[in-house]
Amino acid sequence: MGEKITYDTLFARSFSRSDQKKLGYGAVLGCLLIALSFCLVFKPYSAPPSVGLSITVPKRMNLVCKSEKRSDFCEIHGEDIRVDSKSSTVFVSASSQESIPRLEQNSSVLVGPYARKEDQTAMKRVRKWLVKPAVGSNAIPLCNRSHNVPAVLFSLGGYSGNNYHDFTDIIIPLYSTARVFNGEVKFLVTDSNPWWINKFRNLVQRLSNYEVIDLDNEENIHCFKSVVVGLKRAPQELSIDPSKSPYSMKDFRQFLRTAYSLNKVYAVEIDDNNDGEAEVKPRPRLLIVARNRTRSFRNTDEIIKMASELGYEVVVAEADGNIQRFAEIVNSCDVMMGVHGAGLTNMVFLPENAVMIQIIPIGGVEWPARTAFGEPAKDMNIRYLDYKIRTEESSLIEEYPADHEVLVNPLSISKQGWLKFKAVYLDKQNVKLDINRFKITLLRALELLHK
Repeated sequence: MGEKITYDTLFARSFSRSDQKKLGYGAVLGCLLIALSFCLVFKPYSAPPSVGLSITVPKRMNLVCKSEKRSDFCEIHGEDIRVDSKSSTVFVSASSQESIPRLEQNSSVLVGPYARKEDQTAMKRVRKWLVKPAVGSNAIPLCNRSHNVPAVLFSLGGYSGNNYHDFTDIIIPLYSTARVFNGEVKFLVTDSNPWWINKFRNLVQRLSNYEVIDLDNEENIHCFKSVVVGLKRAPQELSIDPSKSPYSMKDFRQFLRTAYSLNKVYAVEIDDNNDGEAEVKPRPRLLIVARNRTRSFRNTDEIIKMASELGYEVVVAEADGNIQRFAEIVNSCDVMMGVHGAGLTNMVFLPENAVMIQIIPIGGVEWPARTAFGEPAKDMNIRYLDYKIRTEESSLIEEYPADHEVLVNPLSISKQGWLKFKAVYLDKQNVKLDINRFKITLLRALELLHK
């Protein structure tokens, strides 16, 4: 994959006249007879002498398949593209043998339309689709439902249902792929989850003016003139690569504000008065992202008291399935803090120049935590801080002796595999912040909010 295949065939004829003096009248007569024969044989392609040179261009078919770091996708434009759910095949019909190079006529490309192709666990939950060129309509199933707008085919398999993966693997790539159609595009979904469509219906309906087509429950052969199989995704998490896309994360965040009617575009700015003291009108709002099951704060009341004394208005809320409600809460705040986890994905709703504070638990999760949220914050115009807890701030000290490898050698646990690592450091760990130590981080956030 990676090559662009464009088919244009031109037919042209020209004749030269022999030297009549050398050939004689017989030769001239012979040439006239030959010319007449050519005109009869190629009559369908000929134009009247007054029109000039005759050119015939067969139907155009354009197929581009790319294999990138995080996703495979094919962009297909042609007269006849048929999507057959029964065989998980997208047939690309060409009008003639000449339209497809001989080396490509029998080739096909297998695409897993989910934007995390390097993750084998995720891709096991994704239905693969064959993009198959074919010559002539006799080689492919009959079309029984035609569409006059393009289509994008993608999967809701993989890790869908996890808020972080919903955004970085599906929603942002879907925006990057489909926004260019300005709503005039149909979504073909495989590995469908009806609850997922309902959860993100507001976003889906703003990207497409049509109902989603669930391919897994379809008997029809859907026919299009343009189809994108798979989603385009940047190599980084929660990002859009503006060098490969007409859009950026700034555009995406504006799209979210419009979709959820979020009014706050910029975080509050703190002015310094003539005495050098901070003058805050209104007070900056601090959101503490609560978690009730794991990686929760054990001393939330202490955090609220200390933050309030620093001048924050504190809000505590837990993310749930109500995207609209939580988006409004996040957007109303200037600083958001929470322990590493999918709930921090809601940083996408923060206003410009806001501050996000990620609490990093013990266990050697610094790199994935900063990759997941720290790096993406830059493209979102969000100031990022993190606070790495000490062993005494972790609930794991209550479960293991001080010299246990879980506390002193997390690498040995990670070598036992992801499931073991997750069970120890993500599923069992809660946090009790050192208030005096964490106070420095909240003061730094206030400094970032100064003009």
